[in-house]
Amino acid sequence: MPDSAYAPDDLPLTGIMVVDFGQYIAAPGAAQTLADLGADVLKIEGPGGDQARGIGVYGEAIMRAYNRRKKSIVLDLKADDDLRHARALIARADVVIHNLRPGVMEKLGLSADEIRELNPTVVLAAVSGFGTEGPSRRRPGLDIAAQAETGMMSVTGEADGDPQRVGFPLVDHATSYVVTQAVLAALFRRERTGLGDDIDVSLLDVAIDLQCVNWGEYSLTGVAPHRRGNGQPTAAPAADIFPTADGSIVVSAYTEQRFTQLCDLAGRPDLPKDPRFADNPARVAHRGELLAALTPFFAGLDTEAALTALTSVGIVAGAVRTYDQVPSAPDVIASGIFTTGSTADGHTYSIPGLPYRSRSTPRTADAGRVPELGEHSHEIVAHYRLGEYSLT
Repeated sequence: MPDSAYAPDDLPLTGIMVVDFGQYIAAPGAAQTLADLGADVLKIEGPGGDQARGIGVYGEAIMRAYNRRKKSIVLDLKADDDLRHARALIARADVVIHNLRPGVMEKLGLSADEIRELNPTVVLAAVSGFGTEGPSRRRPGLDIAAQAETGMMSVTGEADGDPQRVGFPLVDHATSYVVTQAVLAALFRRERTGLGDDIDVSLLDVAIDLQCVNWGEYSLTGVAPHRRGNGQPTAAPAADIFPTADGSIVVSAYTEQRFTQLCDLAGRPDLPKDPRFADNPARVAHRGELLAALTPFFAGLDTEAALTALTSVGIVAGAVRTYDQVPSAPDVIASGIFTTGSTADGHTYSIPGLPYRSRSTPRTADAGRVPELGEHSHEIVAHYRLGEYSLT
């Protein structure tokens, strides 16, 4: 069983071995990216498997999105023989990733210090909900808790409505990117120094960091951001929605030049001279009236015609598309972002691949396969000669 069974020999992380103890999204997502970059990722699953395997459609979607190209081995870490196998894999690994509940790895005898004893040069990345230092360090954490406790839900939704979550697991997915970034930096450092590293990433920290612009505005104004629906709080028109003849379009034209161009295009050259719209603060204060004045122009055009008109003069705009429309959009087709994954039973499905292009990591039509629970257990035991490893 070659160490890079799914990857060409020249991908950036070919020859790197990753041991993935992850559940759900944040840790498995980072390991998934490392696999796409060529690493050999061994997914360690308990007898019941990744918890995502047992939660229906959402869980199956998680498995398809974040566990391709991996090899699955079932290990009951409460059993001495299986724990010995896990320790043997850790001793050989370049990277170990986990997001198990706080304290679980320690109870199993796999604390950071114990892992470091097994493998001094390993890069260990641990994901938690709320960090390792504060009063919530033992609390389990999921994406929604991080959205709630970092202000994200407080600024999402209509002004007179309830706080709302972002419509997808943004924090979990972004955390997988942060973990990947930290792991790659640590591997680069190890190349120079020979030293391993311990990485701690929390959903809490990532969710706060995602809102950097809001925190910058808060520091400038002293006014806490709040829900206001569409539109940026301090600029107009910015991220504002206009209905078209066949859908909707989002428009940002808040510099004086772009606002004037927008008004000329809409047949309303009078608007920039109106005191209500003379500058950005005035436009923000009278946003409703501004949108009402511009709406008739967009209502008379279909979405593509509106996009063409706006972009012809350099105004930023985007069609508001639904999930069934996105894959057929010409720019999406040209990007090649959607690839084809597969399951052990031969079923294929469309899934986004790496969100960038590089010469060393070309996009391919094959996104890899999701392993069945324990599919590679015997191969891994034999390949890494785990039966010869001593727990002591």
